[in-house]
Amino acid sequence: MAIIEAKNLYKEYRQGSKTIKAVDGINLKIEKGEFLVILGPSGCGKTTFLQLLGGLESPTSGEILIDGVDITKIKERRLAKIRRDKIGFIFQSFNLIPTLTASQNVEAAIAHQKKSRVERVKKMLEKVGIASRANHLPGLLSGGEQQRVAIARALINEPSIILADEPTGNLDSRTGEEILSLLRELNKKFQQTIVLVTHSEYAKKFADRVIKMRDGKITSS
Repeated sequence: MAIIEAKNLYKEYRQGSKTIKAVDGINLKIEKGEFLVILGPSGCGKTTFLQLLGGLESPTSGEILIDGVDITKIKERRLAKIRRDKIGFIFQSFNLIPTLTASQNVEAAIAHQKKSRVERVKKMLEKVGIASRANHLPGLLSGGEQQRVAIARALINEPSIILADEPTGNLDSRTGEEILSLLRELNKKFQQTIVLVTHSEYAKKFADRVIKMRDGKITSS
């Protein structure tokens, strides 16, 4: 059964007198536990497509089903709960809070929970190989270390879906491969569905399936 399904999905923007189709009629099913890589050049619509899947943007038309629920037709409060409980986001720019330590950045993602958080954060930092840097501020961490903290933050709620937007874009190729290898390892161990968009060809070897995008459309799968 598909954990994510896009049906006849469009996202259009007005640019002066022109209509830009960032996402142009995509139909796609993503299976539970799948590691899907979406390859495409900058400006092809892959980031917009990922944001639509995660409910960060609303489509112009079409449907997006998460575990059978069409998130385009539900109220913002319920959508926010689905994002919080079922989806973890990893961004190219890390998006860490500079005044918080690595462990505090991860804990911030579960600040709404009353149960003990310290031990959970510690274990998650161990899983991503960054426990020794738990008390360091982001500015004292390398790019790869910051991305590991961002991955820990995305995983701390144990979401069934991880959406990763160019997670290696600010890293050198060796560190980038280390991050992708880590994501693949976590995917196999915990059976989380990972959808990763990138322009990096080397990401293909980590995927269960690769699709390509151009001009808002899927061109191969």
